[in-house]
Amino acid sequence: MITSEHLTASDANFRPLTPLDLLDRTLEFHSARVGVIWREHSWSYAEFGALVARLAEFLRAHGVGPGDVVSVLLPNRPEMIAAHFAVPALGAVLNTLNTRLETCEIDYILEHAGTKLVLCAPELQGQLPERVIPVFALCSAPDAGDGLDFFSGDVPSLDLANVISDELQPISLNYTSGTTGRPKGVVYTHRGAYLNALGSVLALGVTEKSRYLWTLPLFHCNGWSHSWAVTAAGATHVCLDKVDPELITTAIQTHSVTHMSCAPVVLYMLLEHVTEPAPVRVRITTGGASPTPALLAGLSKMGFDIAHLYGLTESYGPATMNDPGDTVDLEERAALMARQGRRHMTAGRARVVDQNGEDVPFDGETLGEIVLAGNTIMAGYFRDPEATEKAFRGGVFHTGDLAVMHPDGQIEIRDREKDIIISGGENVSSLEVEKALYQHPEIRLAAVVAAAHEKWGETPWAFVELVPGSTLTAEDLDAFCREKLAGFKRPRHFVFGPLPQTATGKIQKFRLRQEASRMVAEEVAQ
Repeated sequence: MITSEHLTASDANFRPLTPLDLLDRTLEFHSARVGVIWREHSWSYAEFGALVARLAEFLRAHGVGPGDVVSVLLPNRPEMIAAHFAVPALGAVLNTLNTRLETCEIDYILEHAGTKLVLCAPELQGQLPERVIPVFALCSAPDAGDGLDFFSGDVPSLDLANVISDELQPISLNYTSGTTGRPKGVVYTHRGAYLNALGSVLALGVTEKSRYLWTLPLFHCNGWSHSWAVTAAGATHVCLDKVDPELITTAIQTHSVTHMSCAPVVLYMLLEHVTEPAPVRVRITTGGASPTPALLAGLSKMGFDIAHLYGLTESYGPATMNDPGDTVDLEERAALMARQGRRHMTAGRARVVDQNGEDVPFDGETLGEIVLAGNTIMAGYFRDPEATEKAFRGGVFHTGDLAVMHPDGQIEIRDREKDIIISGGENVSSLEVEKALYQHPEIRLAAVVAAAHEKWGETPWAFVELVPGSTLTAEDLDAFCREKLAGFKRPRHFVFGPLPQTATGKIQKFRLRQEASRMVAEEVAQ
């Protein structure tokens, strides 16, 4: 029966999945609701739809069509959100550029992506390389008269309902953060973006009454697909020009923010600068290092509830989520939150496998690699079939993250394959050492890397960034670690100072390894 010709897909029973449908529905149901807030300005969803239409018409007039790549170098402002719909509405591909990249890095991406044209904020134009690619600067504010202004004017027609014929066609091209070298171009599809957006709506509990503060860079995995998710729910986007504690706290108080996402460093920023409780409880989703008991307690008192996410650029951002709920004991809550949790509603299964591709026991001890598969995994690496084939070997996406599987089905990362330290034949997890360091209340950020050692082969070195006003010394930290770690796991050297990070808050360990190697070489030379 299921092979009967009259039961196959037709225009009546099949539509390609695309985030464009999410905006189309919101314009139908929530056109009068406040869709976007930026500085002192606000726009209804109907007005936001007009902004999208004007931007799409401008791009069309400048030759952008199906398959073309449009690169944008913008902070979290309304046109950045609009680009997530205007560009794919032409069948084109959106490439959001990391605003903290050096000119040479942007140059590499523009060349690799084959960019058709660039839209940029006026204050960021100086970061662009000199290339024979049209560059258009936006206005500094509505009606400022100093650049492209899509906030007013005639509203051209824009068909969002019948644009996409193939749900597997690319919608965006996102470059990895370059923590290990040259960034790779990760291709997202309309289908994957649609499903991950809906999964985010369900996982975060976003509704039309939600107000989402954009502390997470929209250039990072298209804002973890929240660019499409917040719009799908008919919620309000609260734009933020930069991650500044005063701007964040003011926005939370002024707009009664309900949701935000950020890197761990922003959590500590909040803890240090929030002086009064949020008007309503704020749900924060964060990745990276798990929150400490002190951080959980301090932020909860001020009205912030934290959930821990895990994902990669290749998985459209978060693939799993961990929210232990209202566990009273903060030590227990922090320990539970160190896990990466379980997959969200529309993500495929997350597994931990051994070298033969077999699932490891659910014992919380056996180490394996996290592998992912499903509809919210990238199409592949742009112009790199070899890397794509390697990443997808065995019919799964290999993350390179080493983890255990707990009896309750929750994953807990123990390290990256490249971050394991082999000291005297013993494997040392850099994450285990970092977790121990994070228990010290005066440590803001910590990263542990391997450094060459004449006797032991490698030993752990700890790079730490202290909270303001701390007078912590290496001797203090060594004594602290003696109470927490076995002898072979303790850092043999502590380096104090700011840690190099990507724009998404990831610590660039490859730079720390280089610094450790340089320091070791200097010691040997002496």
